[in-house]
Amino acid sequence: MLIRSLGALLAGVALSLAFEPVAVPAVLPLAVAGFFVCAHGLSARRGLVVGLVFGLSFYLVHIWWMRAVAVPAWLALSVVEALFYAALGAAVARLSTAPRTRGAWPLWAGAAWVAAEVVRSGWPFSGMPWGRLAFAVVDTPVAASLPWVGMVGVSALLALGSALLAWLVVATGRSRLAAGGALAGLVALLAVPALAPYDAGARELDEAPSTATVAAVQGDVPGPLGNDVLYDFRQVTENHVQATVDLADDVARGEAARPDFVLWPENSTAVDPFSDVTTRAGIERAVGAIGVPVVVGGLVDDGPDHVLNQGIVWDPVSGAGERYTKWHPVPYGEYIPFRQLLDFNFGELARIQRDMRAGTRVEPLEVAGVSVADAICFDIAYDDGIYAQVTRGGELLTVQTSNATFIQTDQIDQQFAITRLRAIETGRWTVVASTNGVSGVVSPTGEVVETADPRTTAVLVSEVGLTSTVTPGVRVGPWVARLCILASLLGLLPAVVPYRRRPTLTHRTSGSAPALAGHSSERGPA
Repeated sequence: MLIRSLGALLAGVALSLAFEPVAVPAVLPLAVAGFFVCAHGLSARRGLVVGLVFGLSFYLVHIWWMRAVAVPAWLALSVVEALFYAALGAAVARLSTAPRTRGAWPLWAGAAWVAAEVVRSGWPFSGMPWGRLAFAVVDTPVAASLPWVGMVGVSALLALGSALLAWLVVATGRSRLAAGGALAGLVALLAVPALAPYDAGARELDEAPSTATVAAVQGDVPGPLGNDVLYDFRQVTENHVQATVDLADDVARGEAARPDFVLWPENSTAVDPFSDVTTRAGIERAVGAIGVPVVVGGLVDDGPDHVLNQGIVWDPVSGAGERYTKWHPVPYGEYIPFRQLLDFNFGELARIQRDMRAGTRVEPLEVAGVSVADAICFDIAYDDGIYAQVTRGGELLTVQTSNATFIQTDQIDQQFAITRLRAIETGRWTVVASTNGVSGVVSPTGEVVETADPRTTAVLVSEVGLTSTVTPGVRVGPWVARLCILASLLGLLPAVVPYRRRPTLTHRTSGSAPALAGHSSERGPA
C-alpha cells in the first residue's frame, strides 16, 4: 500500500503537468494509467485510499491559483474534488477484482472515470469542471476529435486509452496481446479526425459565407497588482468607455474597421448601470460614439440581497435590451450556500454581502443581427449553457470574463486553453474580452488569431465567421455522459453484489436419500 500510495501521489502530480502552465499533454495517459495500475487488484477500501492520494496530489497542484482567492478556499476545494477521485479509486479496485467485471475491467474503469468527471463537474452546487481530461488536449492531434464526440467523448477516449495502457502493464500472456491490440486500435481511431478534420464551412454548401466584425475591449484594471476590480471600479468602467471612444475616433479616421458590435468584459461595470447615474452615462457615451451595440458586462441589482452577473446588449438607439445572466456563479466566491442557515460573516467570506443568482437563458443573444452564444467567465468550462445556445442558433461564441483576481496566476492561461477547445468543439469563432487578460480571438480550429497582452488596455477588431451548423460533438456529448454513468452503474452493481458459485450436488447411489426428479445420480450436478 505504501508503494501504491506513493505511485498514486506521483501520478497525480504528473497529471497536473498536462495542463497549463507546464502543458505537456504526453504525460496524461501515463499519469492516468499509473492511477489505474495503483488501484488495480485492491480491495475497495484500499482503492479509496489510493484514489484520495491521487486526487489530492493532482488537485492541490492543478488549482494552485485558487490561493489568490484564499488559502482555505484552495485547500477546501481540493479536498472536495479529491473525494470524487477517492470514490473512483474504490470503484476501479472493485471493478478489477469482481468476477463479473474483471475480464473487461479497462472498459468499466474508463466509464467510471468519465462518470466521476461528469458528476463532479456539476455537483455539489454547480460543481467544478477544472481538470477534465479533455481540457489538456489543446494543440494536440486529439483535439481534432472534439467536434465529433465533444468534451465528454474526448475524456472517455483518453480514459479508455489510459486504462488499456494500464492493462498492458498488469496483463500477462495472451491478455497482454489483447491489450496491445485494443490500444493500437484506439490510437488508430483517434488518428482519423486528426487526418480528416471537421470543417463546419463545408457543411453549409447551400449558404453564402457569413461574417461579422467584432471589437473586443480590454480596458485594464488600475492598482499596483491589477487584481481587484473594486480597487477603483469607476476607473475600470472609464477605461472601457475611453477605449471604445478611441476606437470610434480610429474608425472615423479610417484607421480601423467599423465593428458590427463591441464586446466588453465581465465586471466592466461593478455597479448596477441602471441605477448608477455615472456608470450609465459612461456607457451611453461609449455606445453613442461608436454607433453600434455594445455588450456590456455588468452587475445588476436583484433586490436587496441578490445580484445578477449579466451581459447586456446596449443599443445606440433603443438602449439596454437583451441580457444573458451567468449560469454558474462560484460558490463561496460569488454566493454563500446555506447563508440562511449559517453565519458566514468572517474572513474573506465577509466580502460577499449579496448572493449572485444563476441565470437560465437558453436562447442566444441577438446583437446587430448576429445570434451570439455568450458565456461569462467560468461558464466556458461548463457544457450546458453553451450547448443550449449553440443548438438554438448561436452563430458566434463570446466570452466575457474578469480574471483580475487571478491575473498573477496561471488560471488565466488554463481558462484561455479551455476557451480554445470550446471553439474547436462547437466549430465556432470565439471572441474573448477580459478586463486585463487574456483577451483574444480564436478560430474554429483553435488558432489564436489575435490576442492582447495582460495588464494592458487594448482593442481587438477582427472579422469572424458565422455558422449555425451544430457539430456532432455538441449533439452526442450529453449522451456520452449518460452512457458512461449508466455503464458505471451497471458495472458496479454486480461488482458489489456478493458472488457465490452454485454448489455441486452429490447424489447417493445407495441408501434411502431420494433422487432428484428427472436426474440420475450419474448425471452430475443439477
